[in-house]
Amino acid sequence: MTLGRRLHKFVRPVPRLPAPIDPALLAHERARADATQNRIADVITAFSGSMLFVYLHVAWFACWIGFGVEKYPYGLLTMIVSLEAIFLSTFVMISQNRADAKRQVIADEQWRMVKEEDQQNVELLDLSRQILDLTKEVHQLARALTDRSAG
Repeated sequence: MTLGRRLHKFVRPVPRLPAPIDPALLAHERARADATQNRIADVITAFSGSMLFVYLHVAWFACWIGFGVEKYPYGLLTMIVSLEAIFLSTFVMISQNRADAKRQVIADEQWRMVKEEDQQNVELLDLSRQILDLTKEVHQLARALTDRSAG
């Protein structure tokens, strides 16, 4: 593995998920990707949900405390981390809203399919009744012909 690939794997450790196969989800993803802010939120969410994010914070906190950037009780560090937590929780909510929107798209598509299948079932039942009626008529005609030829 080349150095560039290793570096890319370290910087972007979260594997890319395969594209959805559901046509409704594909259309939803395309519409969502049109907005730049959505793409930025996705990148931030992917990065903040990675181990690289954890490693960077461990190194940052260790350096902050180890190099004595400020004295205990680390008021500035606490404020920075608190602000970061506020923003990250917002990105978590964005990610949850995105997941909810995907679930809604899937549910809507499934409901549409259920309604379509219900209509097809009604048509099939109607055809089955017609076949039954025709079968009864053929049976009556066959019996009438048999009775005529016997009598």
